[in-house]
Amino acid sequence: TFDDGPHPEGTPAVLEVLARAGASATFFVIGEQVQRRPELVAEIAAAGHEVALHGFRHRLQLRVSATEVREDLARGLAAVEDALGRRPVWHRPPYGIYSPTGLRAVHSAGLSPLLWSRWGKDWRRLTTPDRIAARVLRGVLPGDVILLHDADFYSAHDSHRRTAAALIQITSELKRRRIGTVLPV
Repeated sequence: TFDDGPHPEGTPAVLEVLARAGASATFFVIGEQVQRRPELVAEIAAAGHEVALHGFRHRLQLRVSATEVREDLARGLAAVEDALGRRPVWHRPPYGIYSPTGLRAVHSAGLSPLLWSRWGKDWRRLTTPDRIAARVLRGVLPGDVILLHDADFYSAHDSHRRTAAALIQITSELKRRRIGTVLPV
C-alpha cells in the first residue's frame, strides 16, 4: 500500500515499478492532493490499482474535533468520488491512528479501516532504499500489508525517490519468495 499521494513525481515512479513487476497495490490518497491532480488518481485506477482514502488533509485525528474529523472524511470522500466517479472502499487514517470518533465516522460512511503489518519507514530523511527494502522484507509473510509512501508532501524531501528505488528490490524479492500481492476485497 502507498500513502499520501497522488504526487506528480512519486506516483508515476511507483506506478512504473509496479507495472514492470506485474504487481498491484492500494493507494491511500489525500483529498487535497486528489483535487490538485485528479488525472493521477484516474491513472492509478486505470492501471488496475485500488484507490482508497487517507483523509482530505493529513492530520492526526486525535488533535482535531469530532466535527473536524467527520468533515475531513466527507471532503476526502467527495474529492475521490469527483476524480473517479465512485466511492473508495478502504480508509487509513494519517499516522495510522484512529480517534474513537474517526473510527465511528469511517464505519458510518461504509468504509473499511485498513492499517498495515510491515512498513519501510521510508518517510525518514536519512534512510536509504536498501534500508527501506530490508525493513519491509525482514520477516514478511503472505497476507502482510506493506506500508510505503508515493509522496513526500508530509515527510522528508525526496523520500518518494528512495521509496521507488526500494520498491524495485521489494517487488523482486517478493516475487522470488513467491509472496504475491493481493488487493483486499
